[in-house]
Amino acid sequence: MDIRKVKKLIELLEESGVAEIEIREGEESVRISRGVSAAAPVMVPQTVPAPAPDPAALQAQAHGESAAEGMTANPQEGNVVESPMVGTFYTAPTPESPPFAAVGQTVSPGDTLCIIEAMKIMNPIEAEVAGTISAVLAENGRPVEYGQPLFIIA
Repeated sequence: MDIRKVKKLIELLEESGVAEIEIREGEESVRISRGVSAAAPVMVPQTVPAPAPDPAALQAQAHGESAAEGMTANPQEGNVVESPMVGTFYTAPTPESPPFAAVGQTVSPGDTLCIIEAMKIMNPIEAEVAGTISAVLAENGRPVEYGQPLFIIA
């Protein structure tokens, strides 16, 4: 296995909340893990949404109110598309291309919303429901975690 691939794996492990990763290429394999105590969970997803949460909405949720009552407009309503993997989020196939999905755009099931690059493999993320993109929660070219919200489709 190429040492550059191993270094890239180490970087991905450090950037993510993953404690251990094992990769097999043919008959070769490599396992990289962090020193984690037995009481610690194996994987702790860390969500890093682009927009900061509204303090009024957080306070309203803490008091049992709905987020809509604490805010004038709630972009969090709708179907949340979450990242199925750890990787780098891209809104378009190339830097010069228009984004796959933008706020206000109507999408159908099967439409590509973005690409997540993981280990030099480009993985298209498709819409599972029809609707209108009401929010893009990840930043182009930035790392995303497993389970991190990427889009909201209303």
